[in-house]
Amino acid sequence: MSDLPEICSAKGCQAPAEWALLWNNPKLHTPDRRKTWLACTEHREQLSAFLQARGFLRDVVPHGSAPGSAESPERG
Repeated sequence: MSDLPEICSAKGCQAPAEWALLWNNPKLHTPDRRKTWLACTEHREQLSAFLQARGFLRDVVPHGSAPGSAESPERG
């Protein structure tokens, strides 16, 4: 695991992640599968709205408390 801080998944953002947005695409993933986007406070609502509009958002939790939070985040 890297010592580099995990950063927000919003395009071009380099802010430290404060939130984990847990999601899945029901057409591709099993119901229990959770993918993770990380968000800073500034981009939390924007990224959540993007996922929610597609029916993908499952939960938003403080970063570090998400199950499987050691998984590498995806950049959006």
